[in-house]
Amino acid sequence: MQGEDMRDITLQELLEAGCHFGHQVRRWNPSMKKYIYGERDGIHILDLAQSKTGLVEAGEYLRDLAAEGRVILFVGTKRQAAEVVKAEAIRAGMPYMTKRWVGGLLTNFEQLSRRIRKMQEMMTARGAGEYKKYTKREQLLLDREIGQLQKFFAGVDGMEKLPDALFVVDSHKEEVAVREAVRMKIPVVAMVDTNGDATMVDKLIPVNDDAEKSIELIVKYIGDAVVEGKTSNDKIQNSTQTQNSNDQKPVVKKKAVKKVKKEEDGAGKN
Repeated sequence: MQGEDMRDITLQELLEAGCHFGHQVRRWNPSMKKYIYGERDGIHILDLAQSKTGLVEAGEYLRDLAAEGRVILFVGTKRQAAEVVKAEAIRAGMPYMTKRWVGGLLTNFEQLSRRIRKMQEMMTARGAGEYKKYTKREQLLLDREIGQLQKFFAGVDGMEKLPDALFVVDSHKEEVAVREAVRMKIPVVAMVDTNGDATMVDKLIPVNDDAEKSIELIVKYIGDAVVEGKTSNDKIQNSTQTQNSNDQKPVVKKKAVKKVKKEEDGAGKN
């Protein structure tokens, strides 16, 4: 059932964004057969009713994860997707990967997290002026190293553990990321076109994953869902903290109590 606060998305919106256009018939993946409505001029046409159902279910799933304080990694490295994926991930307070998938990020996370920590340490050292003692050439080389690390790891800078789920734009292009997630038993929510493998994805959104308008519509909808979940989680945490604060009773030391009682007894005798 769709959440009360999540906005409804119409078939007309999906149609106008071109979400129904698939790939050429000869490039299809048979696992996507049930999501295909038909074909036109050698191009597969996706069933928008199923696109909408898949999108709503994916949104509710990710919203609920965010409401539990879980971490969702946004992945979209293709040119049409990178900008909107980064923007929505930042808005939702989630990590993202938009340059190129770094092989082993999930399956070898402990090793790669050392490189992330190295990047953080180098940035801190540079900010504190610790590199000024080196020659200009050495400083240039250090800057280049930091820049290279930032290029690939800036989006996962704050990801201290494996994510609880992946949201992927184009499961076919991001096949390495999807396979790593499957291997690590991390749920995958993905935009899957007619050339994608439906069997690799837990929550599938059958949709055009090439057109900018289609990508933007879907990613922003998912972003809204995650933001809603995080907002709900923040409210619960703030409410819990307030309740705990109210439940705390002032601590009165035993010695102070005895002293007050003794003074009261002395005053009574007088």
